[in-house]
Amino acid sequence: MWFDRTSERARPPYIQRLWLVVDRHLVKPTVQRIALLRQSRREAIAVYEVDEQLTEMTSVDIPARDDLWKRRLARFPPVPAAGPSEITQRLVALAPGAIDVVSARHGETLRYFGLPFARVRRLLGIERLWFGVEGARRHLLEAKTENELTNLLTDLLEHRSANASDHHHALYRNAAEAWLESLLRRDITRLDPGLIIAPLHAQFRTARGGVLGVRPVDLLALRHDGRLAVIELKVSEAREHVLQGADYWQRVEAHRRRGHIAQAKLFGERKIRNESPLVYLVAPTLRVHPSFTALARSIAPDIEIYRFDINEDWRAGVRVMRRMRVN
Repeated sequence: MWFDRTSERARPPYIQRLWLVVDRHLVKPTVQRIALLRQSRREAIAVYEVDEQLTEMTSVDIPARDDLWKRRLARFPPVPAAGPSEITQRLVALAPGAIDVVSARHGETLRYFGLPFARVRRLLGIERLWFGVEGARRHLLEAKTENELTNLLTDLLEHRSANASDHHHALYRNAAEAWLESLLRRDITRLDPGLIIAPLHAQFRTARGGVLGVRPVDLLALRHDGRLAVIELKVSEAREHVLQGADYWQRVEAHRRRGHIAQAKLFGERKIRNESPLVYLVAPTLRVHPSFTALARSIAPDIEIYRFDINEDWRAGVRVMRRMRVN
């Protein structure tokens, strides 16, 4: 952003080069991001690694895009098989329009419009449930705590609702992006009618760990034409929206090229087209960061990025107000 502003000077000295001096731990993710930029921007950037004493800089080569696909890549963790437990099914039945389930290797997490409020784990062959929202003490469900669970569900019904009277209540404000995700998980065609409704993978992890594998993709979807779609959601102004979407594109594309997504049958028997994923960046119309356009235009045009502006009152139902290609 600073390079853009200074290079627009009308009088000399004219700014033509950008040097990035980075710590060794950040070199790898930095050059991988630069490889995703448009050619004119890549050619203007030089990267230098600085030592821990901050006394010496070493020039670092920026890889070509094709080099990204040559690096070693572990298969992503298997997606847990669906099949909610009996206790989970009973809770979901209390508010099927609000409660969804996220499965993991060790059990299930129940979310009320995206807000985790209960976890089911199997211990010694017995299903046990702990409940409580983040920041509060969790309780084991047993006879003496049933009233507390009932009270929690009553509070969620009252405060985590599009019709809630108190928009400052923690149950209304917390995990807003997860709320939006939960609405789209129920019907992703509200965003794009070309997407298949199921399967749809939320909080999809492309790696088990490491610098680039910590944050999961919000939603990984498939279009009816066989094209993958990487969907990144924001409900407030976020400068990293564009580059985060590009990062996820690179990770998903690496797995697609190796055939991992098709081999894992993430989308059943549906055929995945031999084309790179689309990137959908979703945010309420008035919550798009001012730098969004400048950053989006810096990404290479062969990475198809689309901006989806949705209604400000999306909690009452998601509507796309505007969709446009941004790079």
